[in-house]
Amino acid sequence: MTNDAQPRTQWLGRWGFVLAATGSAVGLGNVWKFPYMTGEYGGGAFVLVYLACILAIGVPVMMTEIAFGRRGRGSPIDAIRRVTAESGGRSLWSLLGWMAMACGFMILCFYVVVAGWSFSYLWKMLSGGLAGTSVDDMAAIFGANNESPFNLGFWSTLVTIATMVIVGKGVQAGIEKSVSWMMPGMVIMLLIMIVYGAFSGGFGDALHFLFAFNAGSLSSEGMLAAMGHAFFTLSLASGAILTYGSYLPRNASIGRTTLTVAVADTLVALMAGLAIFPVIFANGMEPGSGPGLIFMSLPLAFQAMPLGTLFGILFFVMLSMAALTSSISMVEATVSWLTDNKGISRRAAAWGTGIVLWIISTLAMLSFNVGAEWTLAGKHFFGWLDYLTSRWMMPLGGLGMVLLAGFVLKSETLREELGLSPAMHALWLFMVRYVSPLGIVVIFVDALGIATLKFGEQWPWLVLALAVFAVIGELASPRLKRVLSA
Repeated sequence: MTNDAQPRTQWLGRWGFVLAATGSAVGLGNVWKFPYMTGEYGGGAFVLVYLACILAIGVPVMMTEIAFGRRGRGSPIDAIRRVTAESGGRSLWSLLGWMAMACGFMILCFYVVVAGWSFSYLWKMLSGGLAGTSVDDMAAIFGANNESPFNLGFWSTLVTIATMVIVGKGVQAGIEKSVSWMMPGMVIMLLIMIVYGAFSGGFGDALHFLFAFNAGSLSSEGMLAAMGHAFFTLSLASGAILTYGSYLPRNASIGRTTLTVAVADTLVALMAGLAIFPVIFANGMEPGSGPGLIFMSLPLAFQAMPLGTLFGILFFVMLSMAALTSSISMVEATVSWLTDNKGISRRAAAWGTGIVLWIISTLAMLSFNVGAEWTLAGKHFFGWLDYLTSRWMMPLGGLGMVLLAGFVLKSETLREELGLSPAMHALWLFMVRYVSPLGIVVIFVDALGIATLKFGEQWPWLVLALAVFAVIGELASPRLKRVLSA
């Protein structure tokens, strides 16, 4: 361990980290986006490509972040600085930590607004405020929900307060204790809805939609979607996983723990599909994407089914918990840095961060109502936060992480921290040096629209590019290491 790393609170056990990291990964996007993409892009074929991308890109990058966190025992900024200094690298690499911390906070600034939708719909379900007879009626309710800055601001403020209360209590008493019941509770509610869906009359259609192996439907767009979602779904390059890794006990296996989180994240996403789509198909509705499915079609379906109000309440409780477990992970890096470097208590750090978060998230919330016309280059404030984080900061941060791990740090530093067998360490090193960087660059190029990639036509060239990249990288590795470390 690096010399200046201070004693640090740790998870009570390995499962504390697993539940917290899985909670970070399982957010609102997983509940609707992954199941929908699975059905849209070829069912089982898409799942196989997604799992391959998780193994080739997501898992190596996640292992790297956890190793940085545990080795450096600090916030992203401090951990990367310490680990880099241990290998004699430049202090400028700590800018990766600054970017990761800023990225997580910026995501949270608009995420609390989206999470507020879940809480507001839970209240509407409890109070009978979702009465409608058509998707158009539900669309009007959704629009009215966003048009009032006082209504939308109230719910996003509630999410902010709940997040800071939990984070302010600390790693064990706050975060670990909360996810220890929220994550199992979420899984139990999904299981209840899946059991109901099995008898709803739409379960067979849902299984076919999600798992039919239709390779012909797996387009280039679908492969890129699988690659991008594999990277983003694990909360990589946003400071959350690295900070959570700094609390991981020394005796926990990073490799086994990472695989557990990746598998759990994928299983919960598939379970969400098995909970949602039987209800949609049983009521003769077309599965849609985005907020339309969750906040328009699904509430209408709940009204038409027996015990629909009960299952609607269960669903939006589950959705609210998914939102909350993600939000607490995104702010932890900032709170950790403040407590480590500014000498203030965790509670003060949480509430101070919460005030800044509330101010910025209010500007994001206003993008849906009174500030809808306040645009810059065609994007309002909410859109800019999303664009900067997802299109620029996360891919660049992930790329920097794997380059640092693969070419700058001393080989023994992360070999000791990861604790892998020689063969598995060699595989991990190959992935972080060549496969993960190339995958991240492909995601980056596609997300920015710089080039149109057609995997059906271009995958042989991508494989060749990987091979050439690996050979050149190995030949240039000593020189590249000197340049990056200079």
